[in-house]
Amino acid sequence: MATSDRDTLPDTVKPTHYALSIYGIELGGAYSYQGTVKIDLDVKKRTRELVLNTHELKLDSAEVIVQHEGESEKTLGANSISYAEKSQRVTLSLSTELPASVKAQLVVKFSGTINNVMAGFYRSKYKPTVTPAASVPKDDEFHYMFSTQFESCDARRAFPCFDEPNLKASFDFEIEIPDDQVALSNMPEKKTRKAERNGFKIVSFERTPIMSTYLLAWACGDFEFVEDFTQRKYQGRNIPVRVYTTKGLKEQGRFALQNAHKVIDYFSEIFRIDYPLPKADLLAVHEFSHGAMENWGLVTYRTTAVLFDEAQSDQKYKNRVAYVVAHELAHQWFGNLVTMDWWSELWLNEGFATWVGWLAIDHLYPEWNVWGQFVSESYQTAFQLDSLRASHPIEVPVRDALDIDQIFDHISYLKGSSVIRMLGGHLGVDVFLLGVSNYLKAHAYSNATTNDLWSALGQASGQDINSFMDNWIRKIGFPVITVAEEPGQIGVRQSRFLSTGDVKPGEDETTWWIPLGLSSNGNLASGTMNALTTKEETIRNIDETFYKLNTNQTCFYRTNYPPERLAKLGASRERLSVEDKIGLIGDAAALAVAGDGTTAGLLAFVERFQDEENYLVWSQAITSLTNIRSTFAGDAQISTGLKKFVLQLVKPAADKIGWDFKPEDDFLTMQLRALLISSAGGAGHQEIISEAQRRFQLYSSGKDKSAVHPNLRSAVFRTVIANGDKAEYEAVKQEYLNTTTVDGKEICLQSMGRIQTAALAQDFLSFLFSDKVAQQDMHTGATAMAANPKVRGYLWEYIKNEWETVKEQLSGNSVVFDRFLKMSLNKFASHDIEKEIASFFKDKDNRGYDRTLVVISDTIKGNANYKERDEALVAEWLTAHGYA
Repeated sequence: MATSDRDTLPDTVKPTHYALSIYGIELGGAYSYQGTVKIDLDVKKRTRELVLNTHELKLDSAEVIVQHEGESEKTLGANSISYAEKSQRVTLSLSTELPASVKAQLVVKFSGTINNVMAGFYRSKYKPTVTPAASVPKDDEFHYMFSTQFESCDARRAFPCFDEPNLKASFDFEIEIPDDQVALSNMPEKKTRKAERNGFKIVSFERTPIMSTYLLAWACGDFEFVEDFTQRKYQGRNIPVRVYTTKGLKEQGRFALQNAHKVIDYFSEIFRIDYPLPKADLLAVHEFSHGAMENWGLVTYRTTAVLFDEAQSDQKYKNRVAYVVAHELAHQWFGNLVTMDWWSELWLNEGFATWVGWLAIDHLYPEWNVWGQFVSESYQTAFQLDSLRASHPIEVPVRDALDIDQIFDHISYLKGSSVIRMLGGHLGVDVFLLGVSNYLKAHAYSNATTNDLWSALGQASGQDINSFMDNWIRKIGFPVITVAEEPGQIGVRQSRFLSTGDVKPGEDETTWWIPLGLSSNGNLASGTMNALTTKEETIRNIDETFYKLNTNQTCFYRTNYPPERLAKLGASRERLSVEDKIGLIGDAAALAVAGDGTTAGLLAFVERFQDEENYLVWSQAITSLTNIRSTFAGDAQISTGLKKFVLQLVKPAADKIGWDFKPEDDFLTMQLRALLISSAGGAGHQEIISEAQRRFQLYSSGKDKSAVHPNLRSAVFRTVIANGDKAEYEAVKQEYLNTTTVDGKEICLQSMGRIQTAALAQDFLSFLFSDKVAQQDMHTGATAMAANPKVRGYLWEYIKNEWETVKEQLSGNSVVFDRFLKMSLNKFASHDIEKEIASFFKDKDNRGYDRTLVVISDTIKGNANYKERDEALVAEWLTAHGYA
């Protein structure tokens, strides 16, 4: 992307260093604060004005101190300060022209507000578990901690700055806080001195390395920590690693801690570059718009992504904590040490961190089979978005950085990581990581582009990486390979895959480089074509008894086999890896939606998996069947038939695994038990429903809190609400209000969305938009309602009728607003509702979620087409096989 295609700040000056001081914090009331920032500048071109970024700040004064060589300092005042609110810029008009090639320092005094929208410098509410420090701000119900969230364009909300990723500088930071609170920032504390303000101190921190503004961070509050050290030495010392929490929660940071120091050592080894900073802090933040943020040396997390209670947490969160910790620590090199040049190459940060985060977890927990999880979750989710016309290339043009939040999506993270996994599989992981190391060393403390990465990988591998990866990164979509069988050979043809199944000639012009990964009789075939580089090819000498393309689902494409071959693969499941089984189910489901396969074919294929024992395979099967049930929920005959189909599929496995956890149960077995009980309950397994109700009564009445195992709270709560009424709903609501577990609120909101009546739907929506539910969690309840055919219509009616309320509560943070709309509206399968949604938003200012509205439209159209096309066939198959 040419720099002329970017709306960037003028190139007249370049910042080299910031000295930032925050003081005068109001602990309550308006939550105002004051600040002074001194920015060292290299003047590149003569100018009479300086333009920098600011948002929701008031600049009280600005002046420029100029140092001419051999002359005394000269101070230039700003004649005027003018704000451009839409572009979030401020222009300082100077009294005298700044000549080129001089050194200058811009000094700005400013004031701002510690907001409550999880962006910039903001406050998070929480209920303390122990008596907090006296100075902690509070209201009638909550106490508050302060922290920052700057990616992508919110450093400017906290202090005036040149807020673009390639305008790197170093930072000195200090903050005035109460004597009984703790301050954190990217670097270790330098010194603490008494403030003039009574009862306050000023904490200053060591100078940071050169870095982008979005990576600066600070926090202050009533914090405590658990600590460990890296096992490797760095410059002769073991680096301290800490997990900080508000007081009373630090012990729940131990699992993250034991992962963090190991991950730092692992990445230092595989990247062949030592961790660059003298400390690594992880901070649990009570309200957080994302999952976590990779601020250099001070990584911030929502609580469910960093805290885990061995006695009370659902085990699935252990996997989440381990992965998110690894993902964010990967950024300390890939993103922080070397940063993408511009937001269009965001995937360089996120795609790589996603892949290498899973690589680290596979290293620490090989028994988790995380690559099976990757194929089941990341890979399938990327396919889903990329199969829409409304998708975008991995490297997407971004003119205005304020539009970037919509690109923090499944394409940048999950398709990006999927094609990296494909490339790593082709080159070999060791060669790939050598190229990555060379890339990081060449661009350390600077910025880089996709082509820079390809160049380093090319040097390490001796291959022309750009020639076969360019289309994967810069073209929209992905291919499906259609297989045609002839005696002793197969024909393979690649074409773009769309979930709507209506690819036009102009949309199918890309020829992807596709490593075929052909295996025959369980072995990767040798002597056959390694990659498909043309639209069509014939592969000879095929063993017709067994073959499979895309072994272990390493490559990012779907495969459309003849129906007879799919049936044969289903009959040969013992020859397939976990990843292969997941891929075959996912492909069959997607091809049915697109019309290249049938739902009947998918049902017949999945029917064979009744005796499956692997959690990850079951998870993919249940997910695919849930989507089918959601799409055809409006037809009573099909809905009943599909429910019966799922019940017969899962009942034997659910009965076999039972309710009781055993000491020898491994992580995946524990997950499988929760999945099968939940799925069987949702399909009408009467014994499981009765047992869930019995256990819930004991639990909710307080008679026996051990009646519901922490891992089964979600399964039990969902089952009793879906099969109950107001009493069960109110009991789970009370659980939400009173729970002290880290994951409890999230589990309750997911479960409450299983309500079955209009009255409870209205109550739940009112509850979601009350002050009882944190803004960060509102999408969780909406997602559950959207997935529930009985009540998703009420959610849409609420959004329409209460639009001003919805907008007022959520629009302060574009990430939160965009996510809420996406999760609320993407499950419909009606052309009429698609038109309704389009009409509703037609004349509104949709900036910040305009891309999402197109995605929603495409998704609903695809669902509606699928329903209309397959409805009669599904009904016929279910009847013929005794399910309806």
